[in-house]
Amino acid sequence: MSLEALDTIALAEEKARQVRAAAQAEAKKAVQEADEAVKAAVAAADAKAESEIRDLVRKADEKAKEDAGVLASNTRNRQAAMKARAERKMDAVVDKIVERIVNG
Repeated sequence: MSLEALDTIALAEEKARQVRAAAQAEAKKAVQEADEAVKAAVAAADAKAESEIRDLVRKADEKAKEDAGVLASNTRNRQAAMKARAERKMDAVVDKIVERIVNG
């Protein structure tokens, strides 16, 4: 084989090594970019989940406060009704006692 042919083969082999090295570097870069994209997507999903959780907790707190207000209002209404009934009964009992004392 001639020296020129050997030089051409050596140049071709060097070019192939360079192409292979460039392809490996490009593949490594693509993997790194994909890894960064995945990390960014996970971070975004975490942030969204945390935001949704805060929103759900806020809504649950609001609902609990609303329910507690309704319960307190109902309890006050029942208390007032019971007090009115007790006062009416008290009046009736006092009238009976007075009647028994007077009629005696």
